[in-house]
Amino acid sequence: MLEKIDTHMNTLNSLIDAHAHKQPDAPALIYDEQVITYLKFNQRSRTVAASLAKLGIGEGDRVAIWLPNIPAWLEVFFACAQLGAIAVAVNTRFRSSEVSDLLKLSGSKLLVFWPDFKGINFTNILSKIDISFLTTLKTVVAYSEGYESAPTKIDQRPIVPYNFLLRSQNPLAVHAAADTGCIIFTTSGTTKLPKLVLHKQSGVVQHARDVAIRFGYDQPKAMILQAVPFCGVYGFSQAVAAFAGGAGMICVPAFDVDDILKLIDKHRITQTNGSDEMFARLLEARPELNPFPTMNFCGYANFTPSLGNVVDRADQQGLKLVGLYGSSELLALFAMQRPDDTVDARARMGGFPVSDLTKVRVRDPENGRLLKAGQIGELEFKCPSLMHQYFNNTEATTAAVTGDAFFRSGDLGRICTDGSFEFLSRMGDVLRLGGFLVNPQEIETYIRQHPDVDGCQIIGVDGPRGTRPVGFVMMQKAATTSETDLLNHCRAGMANFKVPARIFLIDKFPTTTGPSGTKIQRTKLREMAIEKLGAVNNT
Repeated sequence: MLEKIDTHMNTLNSLIDAHAHKQPDAPALIYDEQVITYLKFNQRSRTVAASLAKLGIGEGDRVAIWLPNIPAWLEVFFACAQLGAIAVAVNTRFRSSEVSDLLKLSGSKLLVFWPDFKGINFTNILSKIDISFLTTLKTVVAYSEGYESAPTKIDQRPIVPYNFLLRSQNPLAVHAAADTGCIIFTTSGTTKLPKLVLHKQSGVVQHARDVAIRFGYDQPKAMILQAVPFCGVYGFSQAVAAFAGGAGMICVPAFDVDDILKLIDKHRITQTNGSDEMFARLLEARPELNPFPTMNFCGYANFTPSLGNVVDRADQQGLKLVGLYGSSELLALFAMQRPDDTVDARARMGGFPVSDLTKVRVRDPENGRLLKAGQIGELEFKCPSLMHQYFNNTEATTAAVTGDAFFRSGDLGRICTDGSFEFLSRMGDVLRLGGFLVNPQEIETYIRQHPDVDGCQIIGVDGPRGTRPVGFVMMQKAATTSETDLLNHCRAGMANFKVPARIFLIDKFPTTTGPSGTKIQRTKLREMAIEKLGAVNNT
């Protein structure tokens, strides 16, 4: 969607080459007790590229990476970039049906995986995939740390040990161009199968450089904690930005609070990004003031509404959290709030785009009119980090990008008077109640003000009288407040059309865990609401 740029300075390898030349002995990656310098990483990724070429990988071929946060993930990714091949990010939490869909849709020619990561039999998961989904897959590479008994074949396909990729004696010269595709992420849609988001090297590189400057990854002694998985756009964007800034990166393959605390102290972590849940757990483990004195920047994503006060809690302990915004189509870390702003401002998702070339506008979702600052509508973005396309899906790409190259985000938001923007919710979550568009978070926030409420989710259910809000509430321990009490609480402080038709008390919200963190399954809540309302109406 952007202008074609074909210079070496806009390829992914230019990021590594620059630091391998300027600071060859500086740590690029630290994994367990292993330190890989920028020079060493450059050599390893070139060696892997040569080995992949011998296995038949070339420009445009897709290579699926099914690995946790270990150096091999990034070595394979940058090796693919040198060849002009496209890495396909596979979530380590995926199981057979999800992996089979992704391999088939992407047409992956090679798969790199860790057969027994975290004690999960990934080989068995692969063996359950229908052979018809693997028609393009020619080679499987198995990563090992020396203690697993790796399989020798999968569906008659020989398995190549990952160490083989590090043995080539003739590293290849880089021949990829800036306008070649480099990474595919999955994103959910309204259909059964996911859409595949394809990014070009030039967009990823420019975004990484912008993030490095705005987030301080280019500062001396910057040390980044990489606890968010590479396989998601959140962790990926942070990792490539760390390379762009020349920072050191601590690879964390599995999140464990005690281990994370030790890493923060040992390596004097200066920056990290994560979910609200991640920071809540870290702060709970260290309730004292100034628990992380070396950390000067922490970006967070608001995935768990019940943790809405995490920014205030962190601030009271001396840790500043900064709200972020991003998506698979725009890349993560796309925008950030100002670190020196108030708690309320930093708690909002959105902020100021990291690229000065980004343009933001808001459109009325019903009549298509462009709206003024302060008015709420669908956020649209034009930026260097915009995806190249939905892979092999021209119809979806055309629907998502306007004729003047703005991405229709599907997010409800507004432009603020200071020039920033604020994300409010997904468009599908917006409710039309009593003739008005209502953000469900408005109702949720009010209900959470009740002292006995621990968490609240509001979804809309269509009925003969139109859409009605339905609430699901988690109560504090030993609370005796009833549904009637909560409904009266709502009637006392909100317009009648915002008062939920029903409020159901539940022990916990249904959740799903993805590469960027745990999210509440609002679709599941909607199904539960329809079922419960139907049961009530039939009695």
